[in-house]
Amino acid sequence: MSLTYRGHLLTEQRCPASANLDQHSLVEILHIINQADQQVPMVVGQAIPAIAAAAELIWQQLAQGYSLFYLGAGTSGRLGVLDAAECPPTFSTDPRMVQGVIAGGELALIQAVEGAEDNREQAVLDLQKRGFQTGDVLCGIAAGSTTPYVLAGLEYAGNLGSPTVFITCNPEGAKLIDVDQVILLPVGAEILTGSTRMKAGTATKLVLNMLSTSVMVKLGKVYGNLMVDLRATNSKLWERGTRFVQYLTGLELSAARELLVTAQGQVKTAVVMYHRGVDFATAQQLLQEAQGHLRRVIGDVEIN
Repeated sequence: MSLTYRGHLLTEQRCPASANLDQHSLVEILHIINQADQQVPMVVGQAIPAIAAAAELIWQQLAQGYSLFYLGAGTSGRLGVLDAAECPPTFSTDPRMVQGVIAGGELALIQAVEGAEDNREQAVLDLQKRGFQTGDVLCGIAAGSTTPYVLAGLEYAGNLGSPTVFITCNPEGAKLIDVDQVILLPVGAEILTGSTRMKAGTATKLVLNMLSTSVMVKLGKVYGNLMVDLRATNSKLWERGTRFVQYLTGLELSAARELLVTAQGQVKTAVVMYHRGVDFATAQQLLQEAQGHLRRVIGDVEIN
């Protein structure tokens, strides 16, 4: 196996603050890690213009019925799968709208399948198997920027004419491949040399949260700061959904719960039924005509 030297990459540099990490006490180690982590939000903040451009691109495509795919290996891949998996319960999205694809498949979610990240051909096969098509957005995630699996997937998507986003923590990553938008997160050397599950992983998680949340807000999944597309499927979500109905209607607890039951656990539908004085089917029709935007149906109401 031929080896490509990577020691010059920013994520592979040695961190002076942790040079003698193994000689410190547990408390000292924790302080060193915490101090390093405090750099991450600042780096993410500086990247907001690029994150906003990527969010705009994703929003425009999802609004037309296309999907967002995250593609990564190792920690980057797991973070993409995590963000995708949380969209259906949070925003009632179709599982196909946001998908996470990880090198090595489902097994790689629970144990390392390190060799999988070098397989360029498998990236294309995995995207095809998941139904990736022209118009879908591919967001490649590679903290170290050189992952063959991710780069191959981005090349494939670009050749199809699909929008592409690349999240990386290495400045050189922006030069490795031609994409529509690079999100650069130069968090610097890790406390454990090369362990990008640390600062790089934290920065990536923050950015994925920002991308999916901001896009879902613009798609009408939120009213004020409430997840009104929440669909009650367990005890916790029934309680939260009932509270949200209360916030938006002023109803007492029992009445709000009864309305939510009538609306089959759909907060947005329940709120439309109340404010527009319509039945379940009519409320759903009104929401459909408004492309799911609750404010377009009920206007501005006070959140109690």
